Amino acid sequence: MFAYIVKRLLAGLVVLTLVSLSIFLLFWYGPSEPARAMCDSKTSNRCSPAKLEVFTEELGYNNPWASEFGNYVGGIVTGRDITVAGQTTRCEAPCLGLSYSTGKPVWEDMQSRIPATVSIAVGGASLYLLLGVPIGVAASKRRGTVADKTLVSGFLVISSIPYYLFALLVFLYFAVLYELPFVGQPGYTPLSENPAEWFGGLALAWICLGVFGCTAYTRYSRGAMVEALSEDYVRTAKAKGLPQRTVVYKHALRAALVPVVTIFGIDFGTLLAGTIFTEKIFDINGIGLWALNAVGQKDLPIVQATALFAAIALIVSNLVVDLLYSVLDPRVRLS
Repeated sequence: MFAYIVKRLLAGLVVLTLVSLSIFLLFWYGPSEPARAMCDSKTSNRCSPAKLEVFTEELGYNNPWASEFGNYVGGIVTGRDITVAGQTTRCEAPCLGLSYSTGKPVWEDMQSRIPATVSIAVGGASLYLLLGVPIGVAASKRRGTVADKTLVSGFLVISSIPYYLFALLVFLYFAVLYELPFVGQPGYTPLSENPAEWFGGLALAWICLGVFGCTAYTRYSRGAMVEALSEDYVRTAKAKGLPQRTVVYKHALRAALVPVVTIFGIDFGTLLAGTIFTEKIFDINGIGLWALNAVGQKDLPIVQATALFAAIALIVSNLVVDLLYSVLDPRVRLS
């Protein structure tokens, strides 16, 4: 097990290196001058060719890309000094560069936004499972009945609606039109400051993610349960006279959760990478909204930092899922 974990961590490190290098080279060899955003910010959008050349030199874009990429990686590990417009700023590790729009270290801004995105991801993903899995199990036990067909058809209708439209309608009706008490003022308040406002500000976002996401998990869990209930070991358990509840929830469900957990790990990592539509519609200043604004402002260090954060979230969530396989299904063995 230990060797497997080390192997996966090393593989994740290689993936992170390739992701950061790819993004770095895309910015480096992009169609526009990578230093122009910083030049426009520092000169109030009066960036002349001469000033642009100065900023290009200061930001290192006249240097070999391999040397600058080494400086970037070194800054993540040990920190570095960055000079812009004649002013030197100490960027402590993990240094992800300076924001072109604010001039502040990217990591400082990211730290204030991670809790909002994590809060959304944990709440929404929890509802994925709490709603989707029980409904899917119930449908599988009533396979072919009117109740089963009604559930599957209804969830197909919901999942066919684009998520951004679904979230926008929820916001317009419950936060604008009816102004529901307690949950009708979306936004993010740190949990440590006011737990009630934290819960109320995120409730609509959680409901949107949970209801929309659970439609897929209902189908996943239903299909996995139908397959598990037809396995030989389940028929053997029934033949031994075990109670129906024991057969379904102790034997079949445990095996059926393996594919569900696989998809859940990817979805949870994606949520951690940034729920752009949710954060934009419900005015929650998390990683997704921050990345969206950075793209519009051509703030390359922020875009690169959020891409790295997304890669880390996906790698870690997939590693956790792989480790859970052997717990959920004894037939799975890690090699």
